[in-house]
Amino acid sequence: MPQDPRQILDQSPMRRLQVVAVILCVLLNALDGFDVLAISFASPGIAAEWRIDRAALGLVLSMELLGMAVGSVTIGNLADRYGRRPTILACLVIMASGMALAPSAGDIVMLSVIRLGTGLGIGGMLACTNAMVAEFANARNRALAVALMAAGYPLGAVVGGSIASQLLASGGWRDVFTFGAIVTAVFLPLVWFWLPESIGYLTQKGGADSLGRVNATLRRMGHPTVEALPPAGEKAPKPSIAELFSPALARTTILLTIAYFAHIMTFYFILKWIPKIVVDMGYAASSAGGVLVWANVGGLLGALLLSLLTWRVNVRSLVVGALFLSTAMVTLFGQGQSDLAQLSLIAAVAGFCTNAGVVGIYAIIAASFPTVVRAGGTGFVIGVGRGGAALGPIVAGLMFASGLGLSVVAFCMALGSVVGAVALILMRRPAAAESH
Repeated sequence: MPQDPRQILDQSPMRRLQVVAVILCVLLNALDGFDVLAISFASPGIAAEWRIDRAALGLVLSMELLGMAVGSVTIGNLADRYGRRPTILACLVIMASGMALAPSAGDIVMLSVIRLGTGLGIGGMLACTNAMVAEFANARNRALAVALMAAGYPLGAVVGGSIASQLLASGGWRDVFTFGAIVTAVFLPLVWFWLPESIGYLTQKGGADSLGRVNATLRRMGHPTVEALPPAGEKAPKPSIAELFSPALARTTILLTIAYFAHIMTFYFILKWIPKIVVDMGYAASSAGGVLVWANVGGLLGALLLSLLTWRVNVRSLVVGALFLSTAMVTLFGQGQSDLAQLSLIAAVAGFCTNAGVVGIYAIIAASFPTVVRAGGTGFVIGVGRGGAALGPIVAGLMFASGLGLSVVAFCMALGSVVGAVALILMRRPAAAESH
């Protein structure tokens, strides 16, 4: 029986190239965080220059989110068919092009189309990097590596937000997108030279060409080579969205999608509504921005702590605990606080719990789908879940408009995390982890 190269990676210490690949994926996910926050920072300048109202500005923001949802589902499935590496490179080209074109947009319609296209690349990137990290890490560090990859999002939000503030202070909103285009383009040669194709994907694909590429990558890592690849097996699933709803995977797909959709509603309620809530409490807009930064700092710390705890504690148990704490802290945030310092503290702790839940769900997703449909499964769960990201702020807005107070709205929106926790509890132990 030929030795499975995936078992070599699973059982051996991680080598330098594997660590570099994980770091690159963390930074690629940070681009996502920067890009999403960049449009938020640029929006006041866009609204002032083109004299558009909030409804029109909301169109730009929603177009990107829609693009991310479609990109996660469709491009994730392409990564299972044609490979993670070429798909990541294609996503970088789409993202860099979209960021470069944004400053040349002459009206709100053109900018919306550009942001829709940019979102396709961002959504596809997350599906690909989640699969790539899971397949480059060894068994001991897999959950840690995926959680760290997801921590790139708040890292990009914090660092990118600081850079965007400086750019806006010295220039205009177009400078934010120009900077984003340059940074995204820089990653093209880095990925080309330092991110080889996933060994898990090549092994699943099979064929003489795959054997040569697998051994070339194993040699670069410093691992022993193999004489032949193991047979894929007659019942190996085909890389398609339909396979996600086969008897073997349907329960996993549905429950993970429910968990992500419900919790991301809570997550984006906090991220999108903090500035408005703080201003309505009587604080200045600049102070509201500071509270949002603290929420992102808390999110980054939560992602890092959960990542470290995966070495010692079952990741699903960690996530379920984080989701119940998320419910409590979002509810507490809605009670209002006596001063700005307490608001910032509660926002930071709420960000800590909600983002820890998000990154933990990413780790569970990576462990729950077999290699052949891992990117597609990740893309489907995240893509459909982005509907929750869009729905959360809208539902909260409708509740506010109906006359409900902050405490009631916050409690209702916090229940999304409870739904997510229950869905994860109902999942069976991941069986797909047998095939990395």
